[in-house]
Amino acid sequence: MELVNKNAVVVREDRNLLVITHLSQYLDFVTGFGGLVVPLVIWLTTKDSVIGMDEHGKSVINFQLTLLLYLVIGIPGILLFGLGILLLIFAGILSIVMPAVNAIKASNGESPSYFGTIRFIS
Repeated sequence: MELVNKNAVVVREDRNLLVITHLSQYLDFVTGFGGLVVPLVIWLTTKDSVIGMDEHGKSVINFQLTLLLYLVIGIPGILLFGLGILLLIFAGILSIVMPAVNAIKASNGESPSYFGTIRFIS
């Protein structure tokens, strides 16, 4: 389905691109940094032309920034208190489970919900 918004941009529904945006977070495990860069590029280039991309893209970017914050806090937390390892385990589990859960939600047309995410971008 295609619509034209007020800026004369063709707006389309593309659930596959929404799913790819969520699953591209797994690039962190392959490249070490692609899980933030690729969803950011997809979101910035298609947020006005794909229905739901603005909401899903913001959720992915907020989740990736939150994971980065967890790492920044967790690594020194290991050295200082030893409890930082729990935060790193929590972040690791979230980084594996939540992109898959939200990719399934995106394919079903549902809104994303990332557990434990701080909203940096609203």
